[in-house]
Amino acid sequence: MPVDEHLGLHGAETVSVYDRAGFGATVPRGARPALVVVDLTRGFTEPGFPSGADLTAEVTAAASLVTAARRHDVPVIYTAIAYTAAEADGDAIAWLRKAPGMRALREGSEEIALDPRLERSDVDHLILKKGASAFHGTALAAVLAGLNTDTVLVCGATTSGCVRATAVDAVQSGFNTLVVREACGDRAQGPHDAALFDLQAKYADVVTVEDALAYLSDPAPQQKGSHGHRIPGAPHTRSARTGRSR
Repeated sequence: MPVDEHLGLHGAETVSVYDRAGFGATVPRGARPALVVVDLTRGFTEPGFPSGADLTAEVTAAASLVTAARRHDVPVIYTAIAYTAAEADGDAIAWLRKAPGMRALREGSEEIALDPRLERSDVDHLILKKGASAFHGTALAAVLAGLNTDTVLVCGATTSGCVRATAVDAVQSGFNTLVVREACGDRAQGPHDAALFDLQAKYADVVTVEDALAYLSDPAPQQKGSHGHRIPGAPHTRSARTGRSR
């Protein structure tokens, strides 16, 4: 795919710099994918909560991925942020000093409940976490290894926060990583676009929901990408149409 199709808001000079640096090769897709749905809990997907926004379109897209994954026996792993009262009210979690709004994500609260528009099956895994990445301080890497996963599809909220952190740690943990564009939401367009651009350039393939659904239906191994097929610029999307960022 030609680089100039993905200039987005960053311009030709930025794309040229990234291309010269050797970023943006295509990620190989293996035969054993898993779907990681990051933090699509009510505290983030509903605008009535202080940390939330209207992520109706993104939840709908994620739900289509979950349905396809189940149909083709691809594991589904949900994640959620949840703090004990001691963690939420205390000073033990450094992130909460920077993002005190996250203190509302308490165990047992409505904020940490999975969005009701998503369906969690008894066979789905749930990873509870204290920080941005679903890998940090959790058993996610071990779960994926136990499932013989070779490729991780990531979606959820927010693009510039927990989705980005999870995708970066996924590739650093040895998994080929895809980020599903329409199934990722944020509170502001700028951080959303910047996160997708950076993920596409350095860590993952940012793919459409149609591409992800096709892969889930037939996860045959594909050849490794080459530097001759770089796509450094993440395309502009409508996922953060109301403006959101974590």
